[in-house]
Amino acid sequence: MTEKDTISMQLVREALLQSYAPGATSQALLGRVGIDPGQLHEADARVPASAYAQLWRLLARRCHDEFFCMDPRGLRTGSLAFLCRSSMAQPTLGAALESALAFLGLMLEHLQPVLVRQQSLAEIVVGEPLDEPRRAFTYFTFWMIVHGVACWLAGRRIPILAIELRCAEPPFCDDYRVMFSENLQFGRPRTRMIFAADCLDLPLKRTPEELQRFLAEAPANILVKYRDPASLARRIKETLRQLPAGEWPETETQAQQLCISASTLRRRLAEEGTTYQGLKDSVRKELSIAWLAEAQVSFAEIAERLGFADSSSFYKAFRKWYGCNPGHYRTLIGQGETHPPAR
Repeated sequence: MTEKDTISMQLVREALLQSYAPGATSQALLGRVGIDPGQLHEADARVPASAYAQLWRLLARRCHDEFFCMDPRGLRTGSLAFLCRSSMAQPTLGAALESALAFLGLMLEHLQPVLVRQQSLAEIVVGEPLDEPRRAFTYFTFWMIVHGVACWLAGRRIPILAIELRCAEPPFCDDYRVMFSENLQFGRPRTRMIFAADCLDLPLKRTPEELQRFLAEAPANILVKYRDPASLARRIKETLRQLPAGEWPETETQAQQLCISASTLRRRLAEEGTTYQGLKDSVRKELSIAWLAEAQVSFAEIAERLGFADSSSFYKAFRKWYGCNPGHYRTLIGQGETHPPAR
């Protein structure tokens, strides 16, 4: 993990909010993991992801709950290990997720997840009580565990098409969008994560030795998916989102706008694990998902906005990106309006 991997101090405050009383004791706790307590109330402060991971482990041990005391039952120490051990014994990722979600449903009182497969799309839907929604941090901690374990079991990152949440949008979302998906929808009828169903058929071949390493490094090996929102890649993506696809600059022009050479641009993006073309493709994917959620925007209009020659080209690209056709995805998103949010 490099120093480019940082976490907003906002998430540190969220982690402390329910699992640890504020005051001198919590300041000493932060000092133990290398986090400056003096920055606790600075809105723009950031801490190394490694320090946040240490805080996570320390809080879990202190309160004997790997879910930060955010559920009446919680996840007692050892829950993550048991979840991984039982899941890796399954033949496929789909079976492993069903096992993991069943375990979480038994352990937790307020979050009851189920896996639903609908043709080429899959969703994990969380049943909840009919009272007020949970905090955003509660939902995202849940998704961090589920998605992090799923990626480890599969040996690859599972792309998320969308995450819908019942709660209102919190004041900060940058870290959540970097870790999960740009397509976060708040104030929705129910809480769910949507992804391509083909990954459910991936075979599992994890060994006990790999499990031991994964648990020894958790949650840092999950948090490593965080990237600094101030990175060059993020800045470029923000710029591209503000322009029609037909006006996106070529590499040399983009470099000039950043006051650097084209070779420097390529080198710095390579250091962040991406390319300029990769960033353009990523923005196209993110925008396609966002516009498909707007029923009044036609497929032809989306194709034109994204710079495709016609709707057919857009269809082919979308299937390549996500493993399903855009019509099916739009239908599934629309179904969310009619489903009850609670159990």
